[in-house]
Amino acid sequence: MKVAILAVWFTLLLAVTGPTDFPAADAPAAQPVATHPAEHAAADPAEPAAGPMPGDSRPQSISIPAIRVTSTLVPLGLNADGSVEVPPIEKSMQAGWYRLGPGAGQAGPFVVLGHVDSYTDVGVFLRLRDLRRGDLINVERQDGSRANYVVDRVEEVRKDEFPTQEVYGDVARPEIRLITCGGTFDESRRSYEGNVIVFGHLTRS
Repeated sequence: MKVAILAVWFTLLLAVTGPTDFPAADAPAAQPVATHPAEHAAADPAEPAAGPMPGDSRPQSISIPAIRVTSTLVPLGLNADGSVEVPPIEKSMQAGWYRLGPGAGQAGPFVVLGHVDSYTDVGVFLRLRDLRRGDLINVERQDGSRANYVVDRVEEVRKDEFPTQEVYGDVARPEIRLITCGGTFDESRRSYEGNVIVFGHLTRS
């Protein structure tokens, strides 16, 4: 059992690459393996914010009411191989944010990573794939303000087709990305075949 759980962590570590590893401009866009059906979507997501939030954008904690997630956020950088760090596997309920990218409420993709499980327990993002368009994601910031995001879509992508540019690439408005492992568990490779990625944007409220 421990070997299988370790594979989950190793898959997340290798599948999520940093902005220095963007695919070539002429590479074909990655296609999602699955998305949530439209009938589960909210009628209209909240109105996008007019622009970035002023103040100290360093995030302190995240809450996702629809899936009952609450966690502080630890800063994450890059490993020696260029992959993005993940929170300690021993703390499976701990989420982290990519500190080399935009902070909460800033223009660009604010990226949060978390485990789906650990050696012995479930992870903070176990139910990430259950989110639907219109669900709220709240991030408390260092300056005491709150950045409120709304989910645009949830995708499950193959690990070998991870859309690095779409996740980490520049965007004009403040957005958010949540990432964990997903897909079918490959017994021969002892790893999950994909990632679950949540895309969202900052709202006015």
